[in-house]
Amino acid sequence: MIRKTSVKPARSARLPDALQAWIFPLALLLLWQTAGATGLISPSLLPAPWEIGKEFIRLAGNGKLWIHLEASIIRAAAGFALGGSLALIIGLASGLSRLVEELLDPSLQMMRTVPLLSVIPLFILWFGVGQLSQVLLIALGSFFPLYVNTFAGVRGVDRKLHEVARVLQYSRLQQILRLIIPAALPNILLGFRLSLGIAWLCLVVAELMGASSGIGYMIAEARQYSQTAAVFVGIGIFAAVGKLSDSLVRLLEARLLHWREAYKG
Repeated sequence: MIRKTSVKPARSARLPDALQAWIFPLALLLLWQTAGATGLISPSLLPAPWEIGKEFIRLAGNGKLWIHLEASIIRAAAGFALGGSLALIIGLASGLSRLVEELLDPSLQMMRTVPLLSVIPLFILWFGVGQLSQVLLIALGSFFPLYVNTFAGVRGVDRKLHEVARVLQYSRLQQILRLIIPAALPNILLGFRLSLGIAWLCLVVAELMGASSGIGYMIAEARQYSQTAAVFVGIGIFAAVGKLSDSLVRLLEARLLHWREAYKG
């Protein structure tokens, strides 16, 4: 008599995704700390992570870090809100109307190719060295990624869906709200992610341009006094807040695009 043996499936040896993401950063920090502790790297050029952590605690303790961080977040949010809302409106209008596309898109595509740093002198001449010029610079940088992706998303809607909407006798507004925007949402959210990244890059440029507060100003001030650890604290803050904002958009993507079957890798 042959006995049947049940074979249990082998457990996966992989770590959870949340832990795997920390392997490389922790290994890099350990290697960095070891090199700094053994004197292989000059502390004045590249402080060890432990020294950067102590500088972060000092800046957080005296309150300066939170004041600068609040100023940077307000500045970036205002610029992104202005540039992003205009990009969304104009992108939808250009995608929905051939006339609007012919009127605006050629000029916008030409402006998109102009290096952002080249317009800084004009912004200073027109708006001065202040909050307005910094917000407008961030708005300009965050405008184009969202505009291009919104336009591409609207024009990429399957033509068959429009035919179905006509059969169902949708009004123009119903077509936009129930068909075009949901179908273009993957591109729009991708534009949001790219625009947020550009907004943070422009924020650094704007705050180095003449701001009196913000993380970029804190970095410039630390550079003048050769406080390398404080410079790394500012860079780390930019990286952490940028990653947090990107993760929030990805969470929004997961909620709004749960219906979409995508390749997982």
